[in-house]
Amino acid sequence: MPKAKYEQLYQVLKERIESGLYPAQELLPSEHALVQEFSCSRNTLRRAIGELVRVGYVQTMQGKGVRNIFQPARQATFTLGTIESFSESAARNRSSGANQVVYFKALTANRALCEITGFAVGTPLYYLQRLHFMDGRALILNHSYFRQDVAQGLTPEIASGSIYRYLEQTLHVSIINSKRVVTVEKATGLDRKYLDLGDMDCLAVVSSQTYNSDGVMFEYTQSRHHPGFFRFQDNAVRRSGALG
Repeated sequence: MPKAKYEQLYQVLKERIESGLYPAQELLPSEHALVQEFSCSRNTLRRAIGELVRVGYVQTMQGKGVRNIFQPARQATFTLGTIESFSESAARNRSSGANQVVYFKALTANRALCEITGFAVGTPLYYLQRLHFMDGRALILNHSYFRQDVAQGLTPEIASGSIYRYLEQTLHVSIINSKRVVTVEKATGLDRKYLDLGDMDCLAVVSSQTYNSDGVMFEYTQSRHHPGFFRFQDNAVRRSGALG
């Protein structure tokens, strides 16, 4: 089964849920009805539904169907359970997104940098600082390191668009997995220079190590988020028999 088929179906169902076409707390159309409407297999539909379950949009109920449990976020939301570019996040939040590269440099990882990022000493890297704007306001400052042998030919011009689009569509890199740590940190002078923090002195910081299909960590990014505009959202599932 082509991966694109269930992803396309997932996007259609997701948009219908977000738009209210499928009412909150109501059941989605039956599996038979959806298979007939989209001319797809049950397996394709079930994979699409599985993705909706994973991101917290629906809940499956044995013998009853699939219930819409989506609740719209009141502010721009970044999910932790998926690997999503800023452009994709802005589009999902129905906002206008833009990127600005404020620093770009090729360097070689030294021991101090390796202790922070996890790269091996001597790894050739691209280091860049990027501002992410949503609806015209700078809300995220990213510090990113990319392996030069994976992100071949990366330039400030490319980075001002979508780096992930360049990696996937031009270089055909498969982005598979990302390990993330979320902290709250004191604002630095650089944060205050680029982000309008007002009287706020702390930021939400997400540090990510991202891997390709060969198991190679090709990116380390520290995303420093304005605390007044963003919340992080994930969907947690309790495992049966988890009582201690």
